[in-house]
Amino acid sequence: MSNSSKSPAAAVSETADALGVMPEWDLSALYGGPDCSELEADLRKADVAARAFHARYQGKLAGLSGQALGEAVAEYERLSEILYRVLSYAQLRYAQNLSDPERGRFQQGMQERATEISTQTLFFTLEINRIEEALLAEKLADPGLARYAPWLRDLRMFREHQLSDDMERLLHEQEVAGRSAWVRLFDETMAELRFPVDGRNLTSAETLHLMSDTSPATRKAAAKAFGTVLGENVRVFSLITNTLIKDKEIEDKWRHYARPSSARNLSNQVEDSVVDALATAVQESYGRLSHRYYALKAKWFGTDRLDYWDRNAPLPEDDDRKIPWIEAKEIVLGAYGAFSPELARIGGRFFEGGWIDAPARPGKSPGAFAHPTVPSAHPYLLLNYQGKTRDVMTLAHELGHGVHQVLAAKQGVLLADTPLTLAETASVFGEMMTFRAMLDAETSPARRRIMLASKVEDMLNTVVRQIAFYEFERRIHDERRLGELSSERIGEIWLDIQRESLGPALRYEDEYQYYWSYIPHFIHSPFYVYAYAFGDCLVNSLYDVYLGGAADFEAKYIEMLKAGGTLRHKELLAPFGLDAGDPAFWRRGLDVVIRFIDELETLSPVP
Repeated sequence: MSNSSKSPAAAVSETADALGVMPEWDLSALYGGPDCSELEADLRKADVAARAFHARYQGKLAGLSGQALGEAVAEYERLSEILYRVLSYAQLRYAQNLSDPERGRFQQGMQERATEISTQTLFFTLEINRIEEALLAEKLADPGLARYAPWLRDLRMFREHQLSDDMERLLHEQEVAGRSAWVRLFDETMAELRFPVDGRNLTSAETLHLMSDTSPATRKAAAKAFGTVLGENVRVFSLITNTLIKDKEIEDKWRHYARPSSARNLSNQVEDSVVDALATAVQESYGRLSHRYYALKAKWFGTDRLDYWDRNAPLPEDDDRKIPWIEAKEIVLGAYGAFSPELARIGGRFFEGGWIDAPARPGKSPGAFAHPTVPSAHPYLLLNYQGKTRDVMTLAHELGHGVHQVLAAKQGVLLADTPLTLAETASVFGEMMTFRAMLDAETSPARRRIMLASKVEDMLNTVVRQIAFYEFERRIHDERRLGELSSERIGEIWLDIQRESLGPALRYEDEYQYYWSYIPHFIHSPFYVYAYAFGDCLVNSLYDVYLGGAADFEAKYIEMLKAGGTLRHKELLAPFGLDAGDPAFWRRGLDVVIRFIDELETLSPVP
């Protein structure tokens, strides 16, 4: 085990120096600045167009011909693109520095103006859903409207949950002062927090990064500081969580959703039963996955149990080499190119045109994401790159999202968007390609073992941890219906689920009860988290097909990405001989992780 005496503050500084120059966003593909004339002109144009659209079509959709309805949908799409462009610019600019009050006010102002404009067009989707099936089928004979058949199909899934027009308008207008305001409070509170480690106040991203440092003392100091500061702010996070869960419960009752996750499942175009099958398959495999792996890791560290801050610790023989940004770029694009020159070509554009914001900065949105913006522009990737192998995997992951979004953009604003369950396909596949390339290129047995263990941990974080997060959400949403949950009770549920999912080889201390509070998915996108496990198991099965030498795999894969949101998961997976409705599908995906752990168990213990 490393006996490094390097301080946490020195570790942060050295990391930044070792990584080289990293790119930051150029948002001019959207707008030149918050005060530019083009942005204001677009808002005015959208406002005029929305009012005209309302006057021309409200109350008349059922009587339109198929051609006229197709023209109306196309006009609605053009108007949507303008508003999405404005909102994308405001959101991305805000993500660059959540601590900047001016950026927060600008983002809120754009959201309010977009909401006001879109209120004029809200009737459109509501009225479409009131058209009788037989009548709509007649209209779909027109080629112009038929192009939007997948969008209409997905829109009409929500027919039975639709409220009156007045109720829908109230919920739509109230969003900016309701849910969105609470989400903003969470984001800005997290961005403002600083965690004192070794005399230096660090951001959440910097502190979490230190939890995979080679120094045990550094990991412990970072973990303790992180949990302590979260605990000092837990009342605010508990209030936000309780309020948003209650808000969702009220709306779900009005819309007659069977359970808290049903709305998310419907938007993901996946049945409740399929999600249940996934969750059950993972939970039943906890013993063969996380429990077994962390017991194995504890032995490598010469103990029976790991402290929670050692869960993601590098192996004792890991030299913790920092991977400069330029090398990470070469690794990822090389892996993409070995599979498909077309994917590498598209991926290269992200590095050349200011499409990536890579360095960690105070106030910057933590974590990583890919934002599709609008088809007439291009996606943007946000990272907090700090040179770990995991950071290279994150780059590969987000680039997969970005390439997928570029390929699907030709479908247009209404058809390009992919359900969350399928949106993770290209990202996780990109990770797997990169991992395999790095593993194949490594000749040192010790380094290969380190890389294999790191990959297993990433897969456990993606599959086991995310299903555990899903179970945590399910339990707190169910229990919240009996009354507001105390911070202590939320912490108890969190710890219970961590012990269930990660197994007896991990040891927790008091401050870990607050770690639930920093996870943004619980706030931003309730019940989003299972999509990661869905995507990982799906890709494991898909990659298994690829390794088996399936004919025309590359071409089929690219066509799948180009489809965007036009096809469902059954249709997309059929060319590969896969079916997510088959329980064997999930077992096949989980078996990939189990085989990696089997391989690790056969390797010699750390000297």
